[in-house]
Amino acid sequence: MMTRLSTRRLMSGAATLSIAALALTACAGTGGATTSEAADTGSAEKIVFWSNHPGSSKDIEEEIIAEWNEENPDTPVELVDAGANYEEVAQKFNAALAGGDLPDVVVASDVNWFNFALNDNFAEMGPLWESQDVESDDLVDTLRDDYEFNDEHWAMPYARSTNLMYVNDQIFEEAGLPAEGFETWQDFAEAAPALKEVTGDDPVLVIPDGSNYLDWYFQGMIWTFGGAYSEDWTATFTQPESIEAGEFLQEMVQEGYIEISNDAVNTFGVGSAGALLESTGSLGGLKETAAMDFTTAYLPGPTPGAATGGAGLAIPSGISEERQANAVRFIDFLTNTDNTVKFSQATGYMPVRKSALEHPDEVAFLEENPNAMTAIEQLNENTQPQDAARVLVQGGGARIGGALDEITTGGADVTEVFTRLEEETQEIIDRDIKPKLDQQ
Repeated sequence: MMTRLSTRRLMSGAATLSIAALALTACAGTGGATTSEAADTGSAEKIVFWSNHPGSSKDIEEEIIAEWNEENPDTPVELVDAGANYEEVAQKFNAALAGGDLPDVVVASDVNWFNFALNDNFAEMGPLWESQDVESDDLVDTLRDDYEFNDEHWAMPYARSTNLMYVNDQIFEEAGLPAEGFETWQDFAEAAPALKEVTGDDPVLVIPDGSNYLDWYFQGMIWTFGGAYSEDWTATFTQPESIEAGEFLQEMVQEGYIEISNDAVNTFGVGSAGALLESTGSLGGLKETAAMDFTTAYLPGPTPGAATGGAGLAIPSGISEERQANAVRFIDFLTNTDNTVKFSQATGYMPVRKSALEHPDEVAFLEENPNAMTAIEQLNENTQPQDAARVLVQGGGARIGGALDEITTGGADVTEVFTRLEEETQEIIDRDIKPKLDQQ
């Protein structure tokens, strides 16, 4: 398996980079606005929290905020619906950087936090953690360090996930298969005909489409074939292993074993699919609404077969020091041991505190809900940081997702589509990123 570019590897390879020198436009939904263009018009007497309520979490967010407001009446939190998804939140924040009112806390996803850090739009967390006595060492190392760049952290983990395979117990039982997922994608292909005998016109496996992060789910699949979206700053969509992975996905769709859907969770939840690829953040909702019993499983290997994802919480660099201090105290409260236990149990996201796994409520919950343990175990056994072409290159996720829609629902030639995708990706890298790296 070839090496991947994480933000920590980027730092080790370019330790002298300054964020100011790397003010580039990157990642979908963001632009080149700088914090100097946005005046701090907010008040230190309240904390404005912009969220898209990941994993349908608005109710639990409001519950935790109510507890904060009761304990901190001088700095109440105002929860703002900042968008229907991560991209809309990023767009709203980018607009605020150009002259609007900045929030105190903003949800920052895996594909847009990095660009805002590069443009110095987010405050450094380290000094805030120190000044406000935040126990950052209690944050799960992998999740905390996903936001590390230039020896600093730029967000705190919040709604963090891996992708999982959700298995319809009844369908697998009728097919004579254990409800435990698959060791490899080749194992899936071998079992698919037996499952298809049970599902009939319904899909064996349903996966969200390109507008719903198919590029995130395929990230793990392409790794298991020995391919990658990129290696360091070189796009690798046309290497033979990457093409093979794309052709496998296309073949499974054409054979009727995989369905690419814009409503994948509902398709699975009503019992119309043998299995589903989805975020851990969908676990809470499916637990409440699914019409059948299901089991969660790792994504197929060989390891690694899944990517981390989800979102953290960031603080704008353009607000006052007093507002930043209030903001980090609130984030610390929102993600403390008790509240990350509440949040993870309500949504399915992973607890972001190490101490959470020793909390009596969490111990009891995991014993009663083994499906929730899958993501926690997979984090250390079957994941790795995502490739730069998706998370560090301008519009990477959307571009890859669109290409995958072309080869699946559109039936386009994989080599032709991946060749164009590689050329477009490399052009952006060479034009917008490499020149700045070469200047150092």
